[in-house]
Amino acid sequence: MAALRAIMKTTAARLSALYLILFAICATLLVFYMTSLSVRMLEAQTRDTINEDVQRLAAGYERGGLQLLVRVIGQRSRQPGANLYLIADPNGRILAGNVESLDPGVLSTNGWTERPFSYVRYGEGPGERTSQPDTGRATEHRAIAVILRLPNQLILLVGRDLGEPERFRLVMRRSLMFALGTMGFGALLIWYFVGRRALKRIDNMSDASRRIMGGDLSGRLPVVGAGDEFDRLAENLNVMLGRIAELNEGLKQVSDNIAHDLKTPLTRLRNRAEAALAGKRSTAEYREVLEGTIAESDQLIRTFNAILMISRLEAGYSAESTVPIDLDTILHDVVELYEPLAEEMGVELEAGADGNHRIVGNRELIGQALSNIVDNAIKYSAGSCLKPVVTVKAEKVDGEIRLTVADNGPGIPKDDHDRATERFVRLEQSRSQPGSGLGLSLSKAVMKFHGGRFVLSSRDPGLEVSMIFPVSKEAA
Repeated sequence: MAALRAIMKTTAARLSALYLILFAICATLLVFYMTSLSVRMLEAQTRDTINEDVQRLAAGYERGGLQLLVRVIGQRSRQPGANLYLIADPNGRILAGNVESLDPGVLSTNGWTERPFSYVRYGEGPGERTSQPDTGRATEHRAIAVILRLPNQLILLVGRDLGEPERFRLVMRRSLMFALGTMGFGALLIWYFVGRRALKRIDNMSDASRRIMGGDLSGRLPVVGAGDEFDRLAENLNVMLGRIAELNEGLKQVSDNIAHDLKTPLTRLRNRAEAALAGKRSTAEYREVLEGTIAESDQLIRTFNAILMISRLEAGYSAESTVPIDLDTILHDVVELYEPLAEEMGVELEAGADGNHRIVGNRELIGQALSNIVDNAIKYSAGSCLKPVVTVKAEKVDGEIRLTVADNGPGIPKDDHDRATERFVRLEQSRSQPGSGLGLSLSKAVMKFHGGRFVLSSRDPGLEVSMIFPVSKEAA
């Protein structure tokens, strides 16, 4: 009973119960309608049969008169069947036929009887009457008939027993009731087992939800593979849980990286301030210490801003707007900005574009991401070979727009490509180059914000960094 009460609390079970009640009502109405329709059809057929008998008897009466009519009725009365024949005098006394007695007043009518009447067949005793199947008690026959008055005032009754239509009605009603009862019982079983299955799946999802709420973010809602609404809901929630777990892992990683990588500059700031206060210094020396502190603070602020920007972009939440922009313009602006640095460091910086490349995006974010990549390429390729070259180009490949920065420097080992885009990761062990290890991570987050891909590919020698944008119809 507890399981049944639990099932009845579900929306699916209540809807199923409502449909079952509506089905039962419609089925009951269908049984009575089909039964009454069948009986009416049989009664109409019976009346047609009686009319045909009357027409044949009338034709015989016209040919041979009363004598032939009596002889024909006598012959038909001795034949087995449901037909009734009777000839009576004007006072209602039966003269011939297969009817021994009938309800009073039946012969006083003319034409069709208003309602079925009871009668006793000729030569049939009370013990020979038909019995009701359920009770076994004797019952009188019932029939309908047409009553005609002949020219000599004799009364002619031609009718037909209603036992066959009644039996047919009873059999049909029982058959329909049995069939619909079986269907209803089957529907109840299906409803019960389907409801139990649905309730079990909901309980499994609830148990998984409780474990997840308890802190086990690695848990997932069960998917049985049926492809129904429960599976679709579980799959969507699992994707959401995976996204939450990914964001939590990113938050944990950021916290660890901040604690590890920002500890050194903060310690340096403190030591510098402590050293400045340790002895008497000139105004110029104090000014130099303060300027160094400000520079360190500015770098820390830039680092924190980059972290916040990466977090917002990876979470899909940003106040940055997107509009149709031209990547070629951004490419040439960044190359022009870094040409003096490249020239100073002895790096040849080349730019190339094979056409008008327009996308829907944010100019500032893409410009910042491309600047980070170009800056890394110039820094790490300078001095690594006789003629360091950095090439920046935009091209359309396989229906996508690729913004690529390639260099012939030392590159990054293929096994470290994924690590290189993580926050605060710096593959340079000596850490002689300035930076915080957030440049590639920020560029990857920018591409995720734009629905594109960020790909690192090894060259021989060097590294190729590709920002791959999808083509949008809005940008055309």
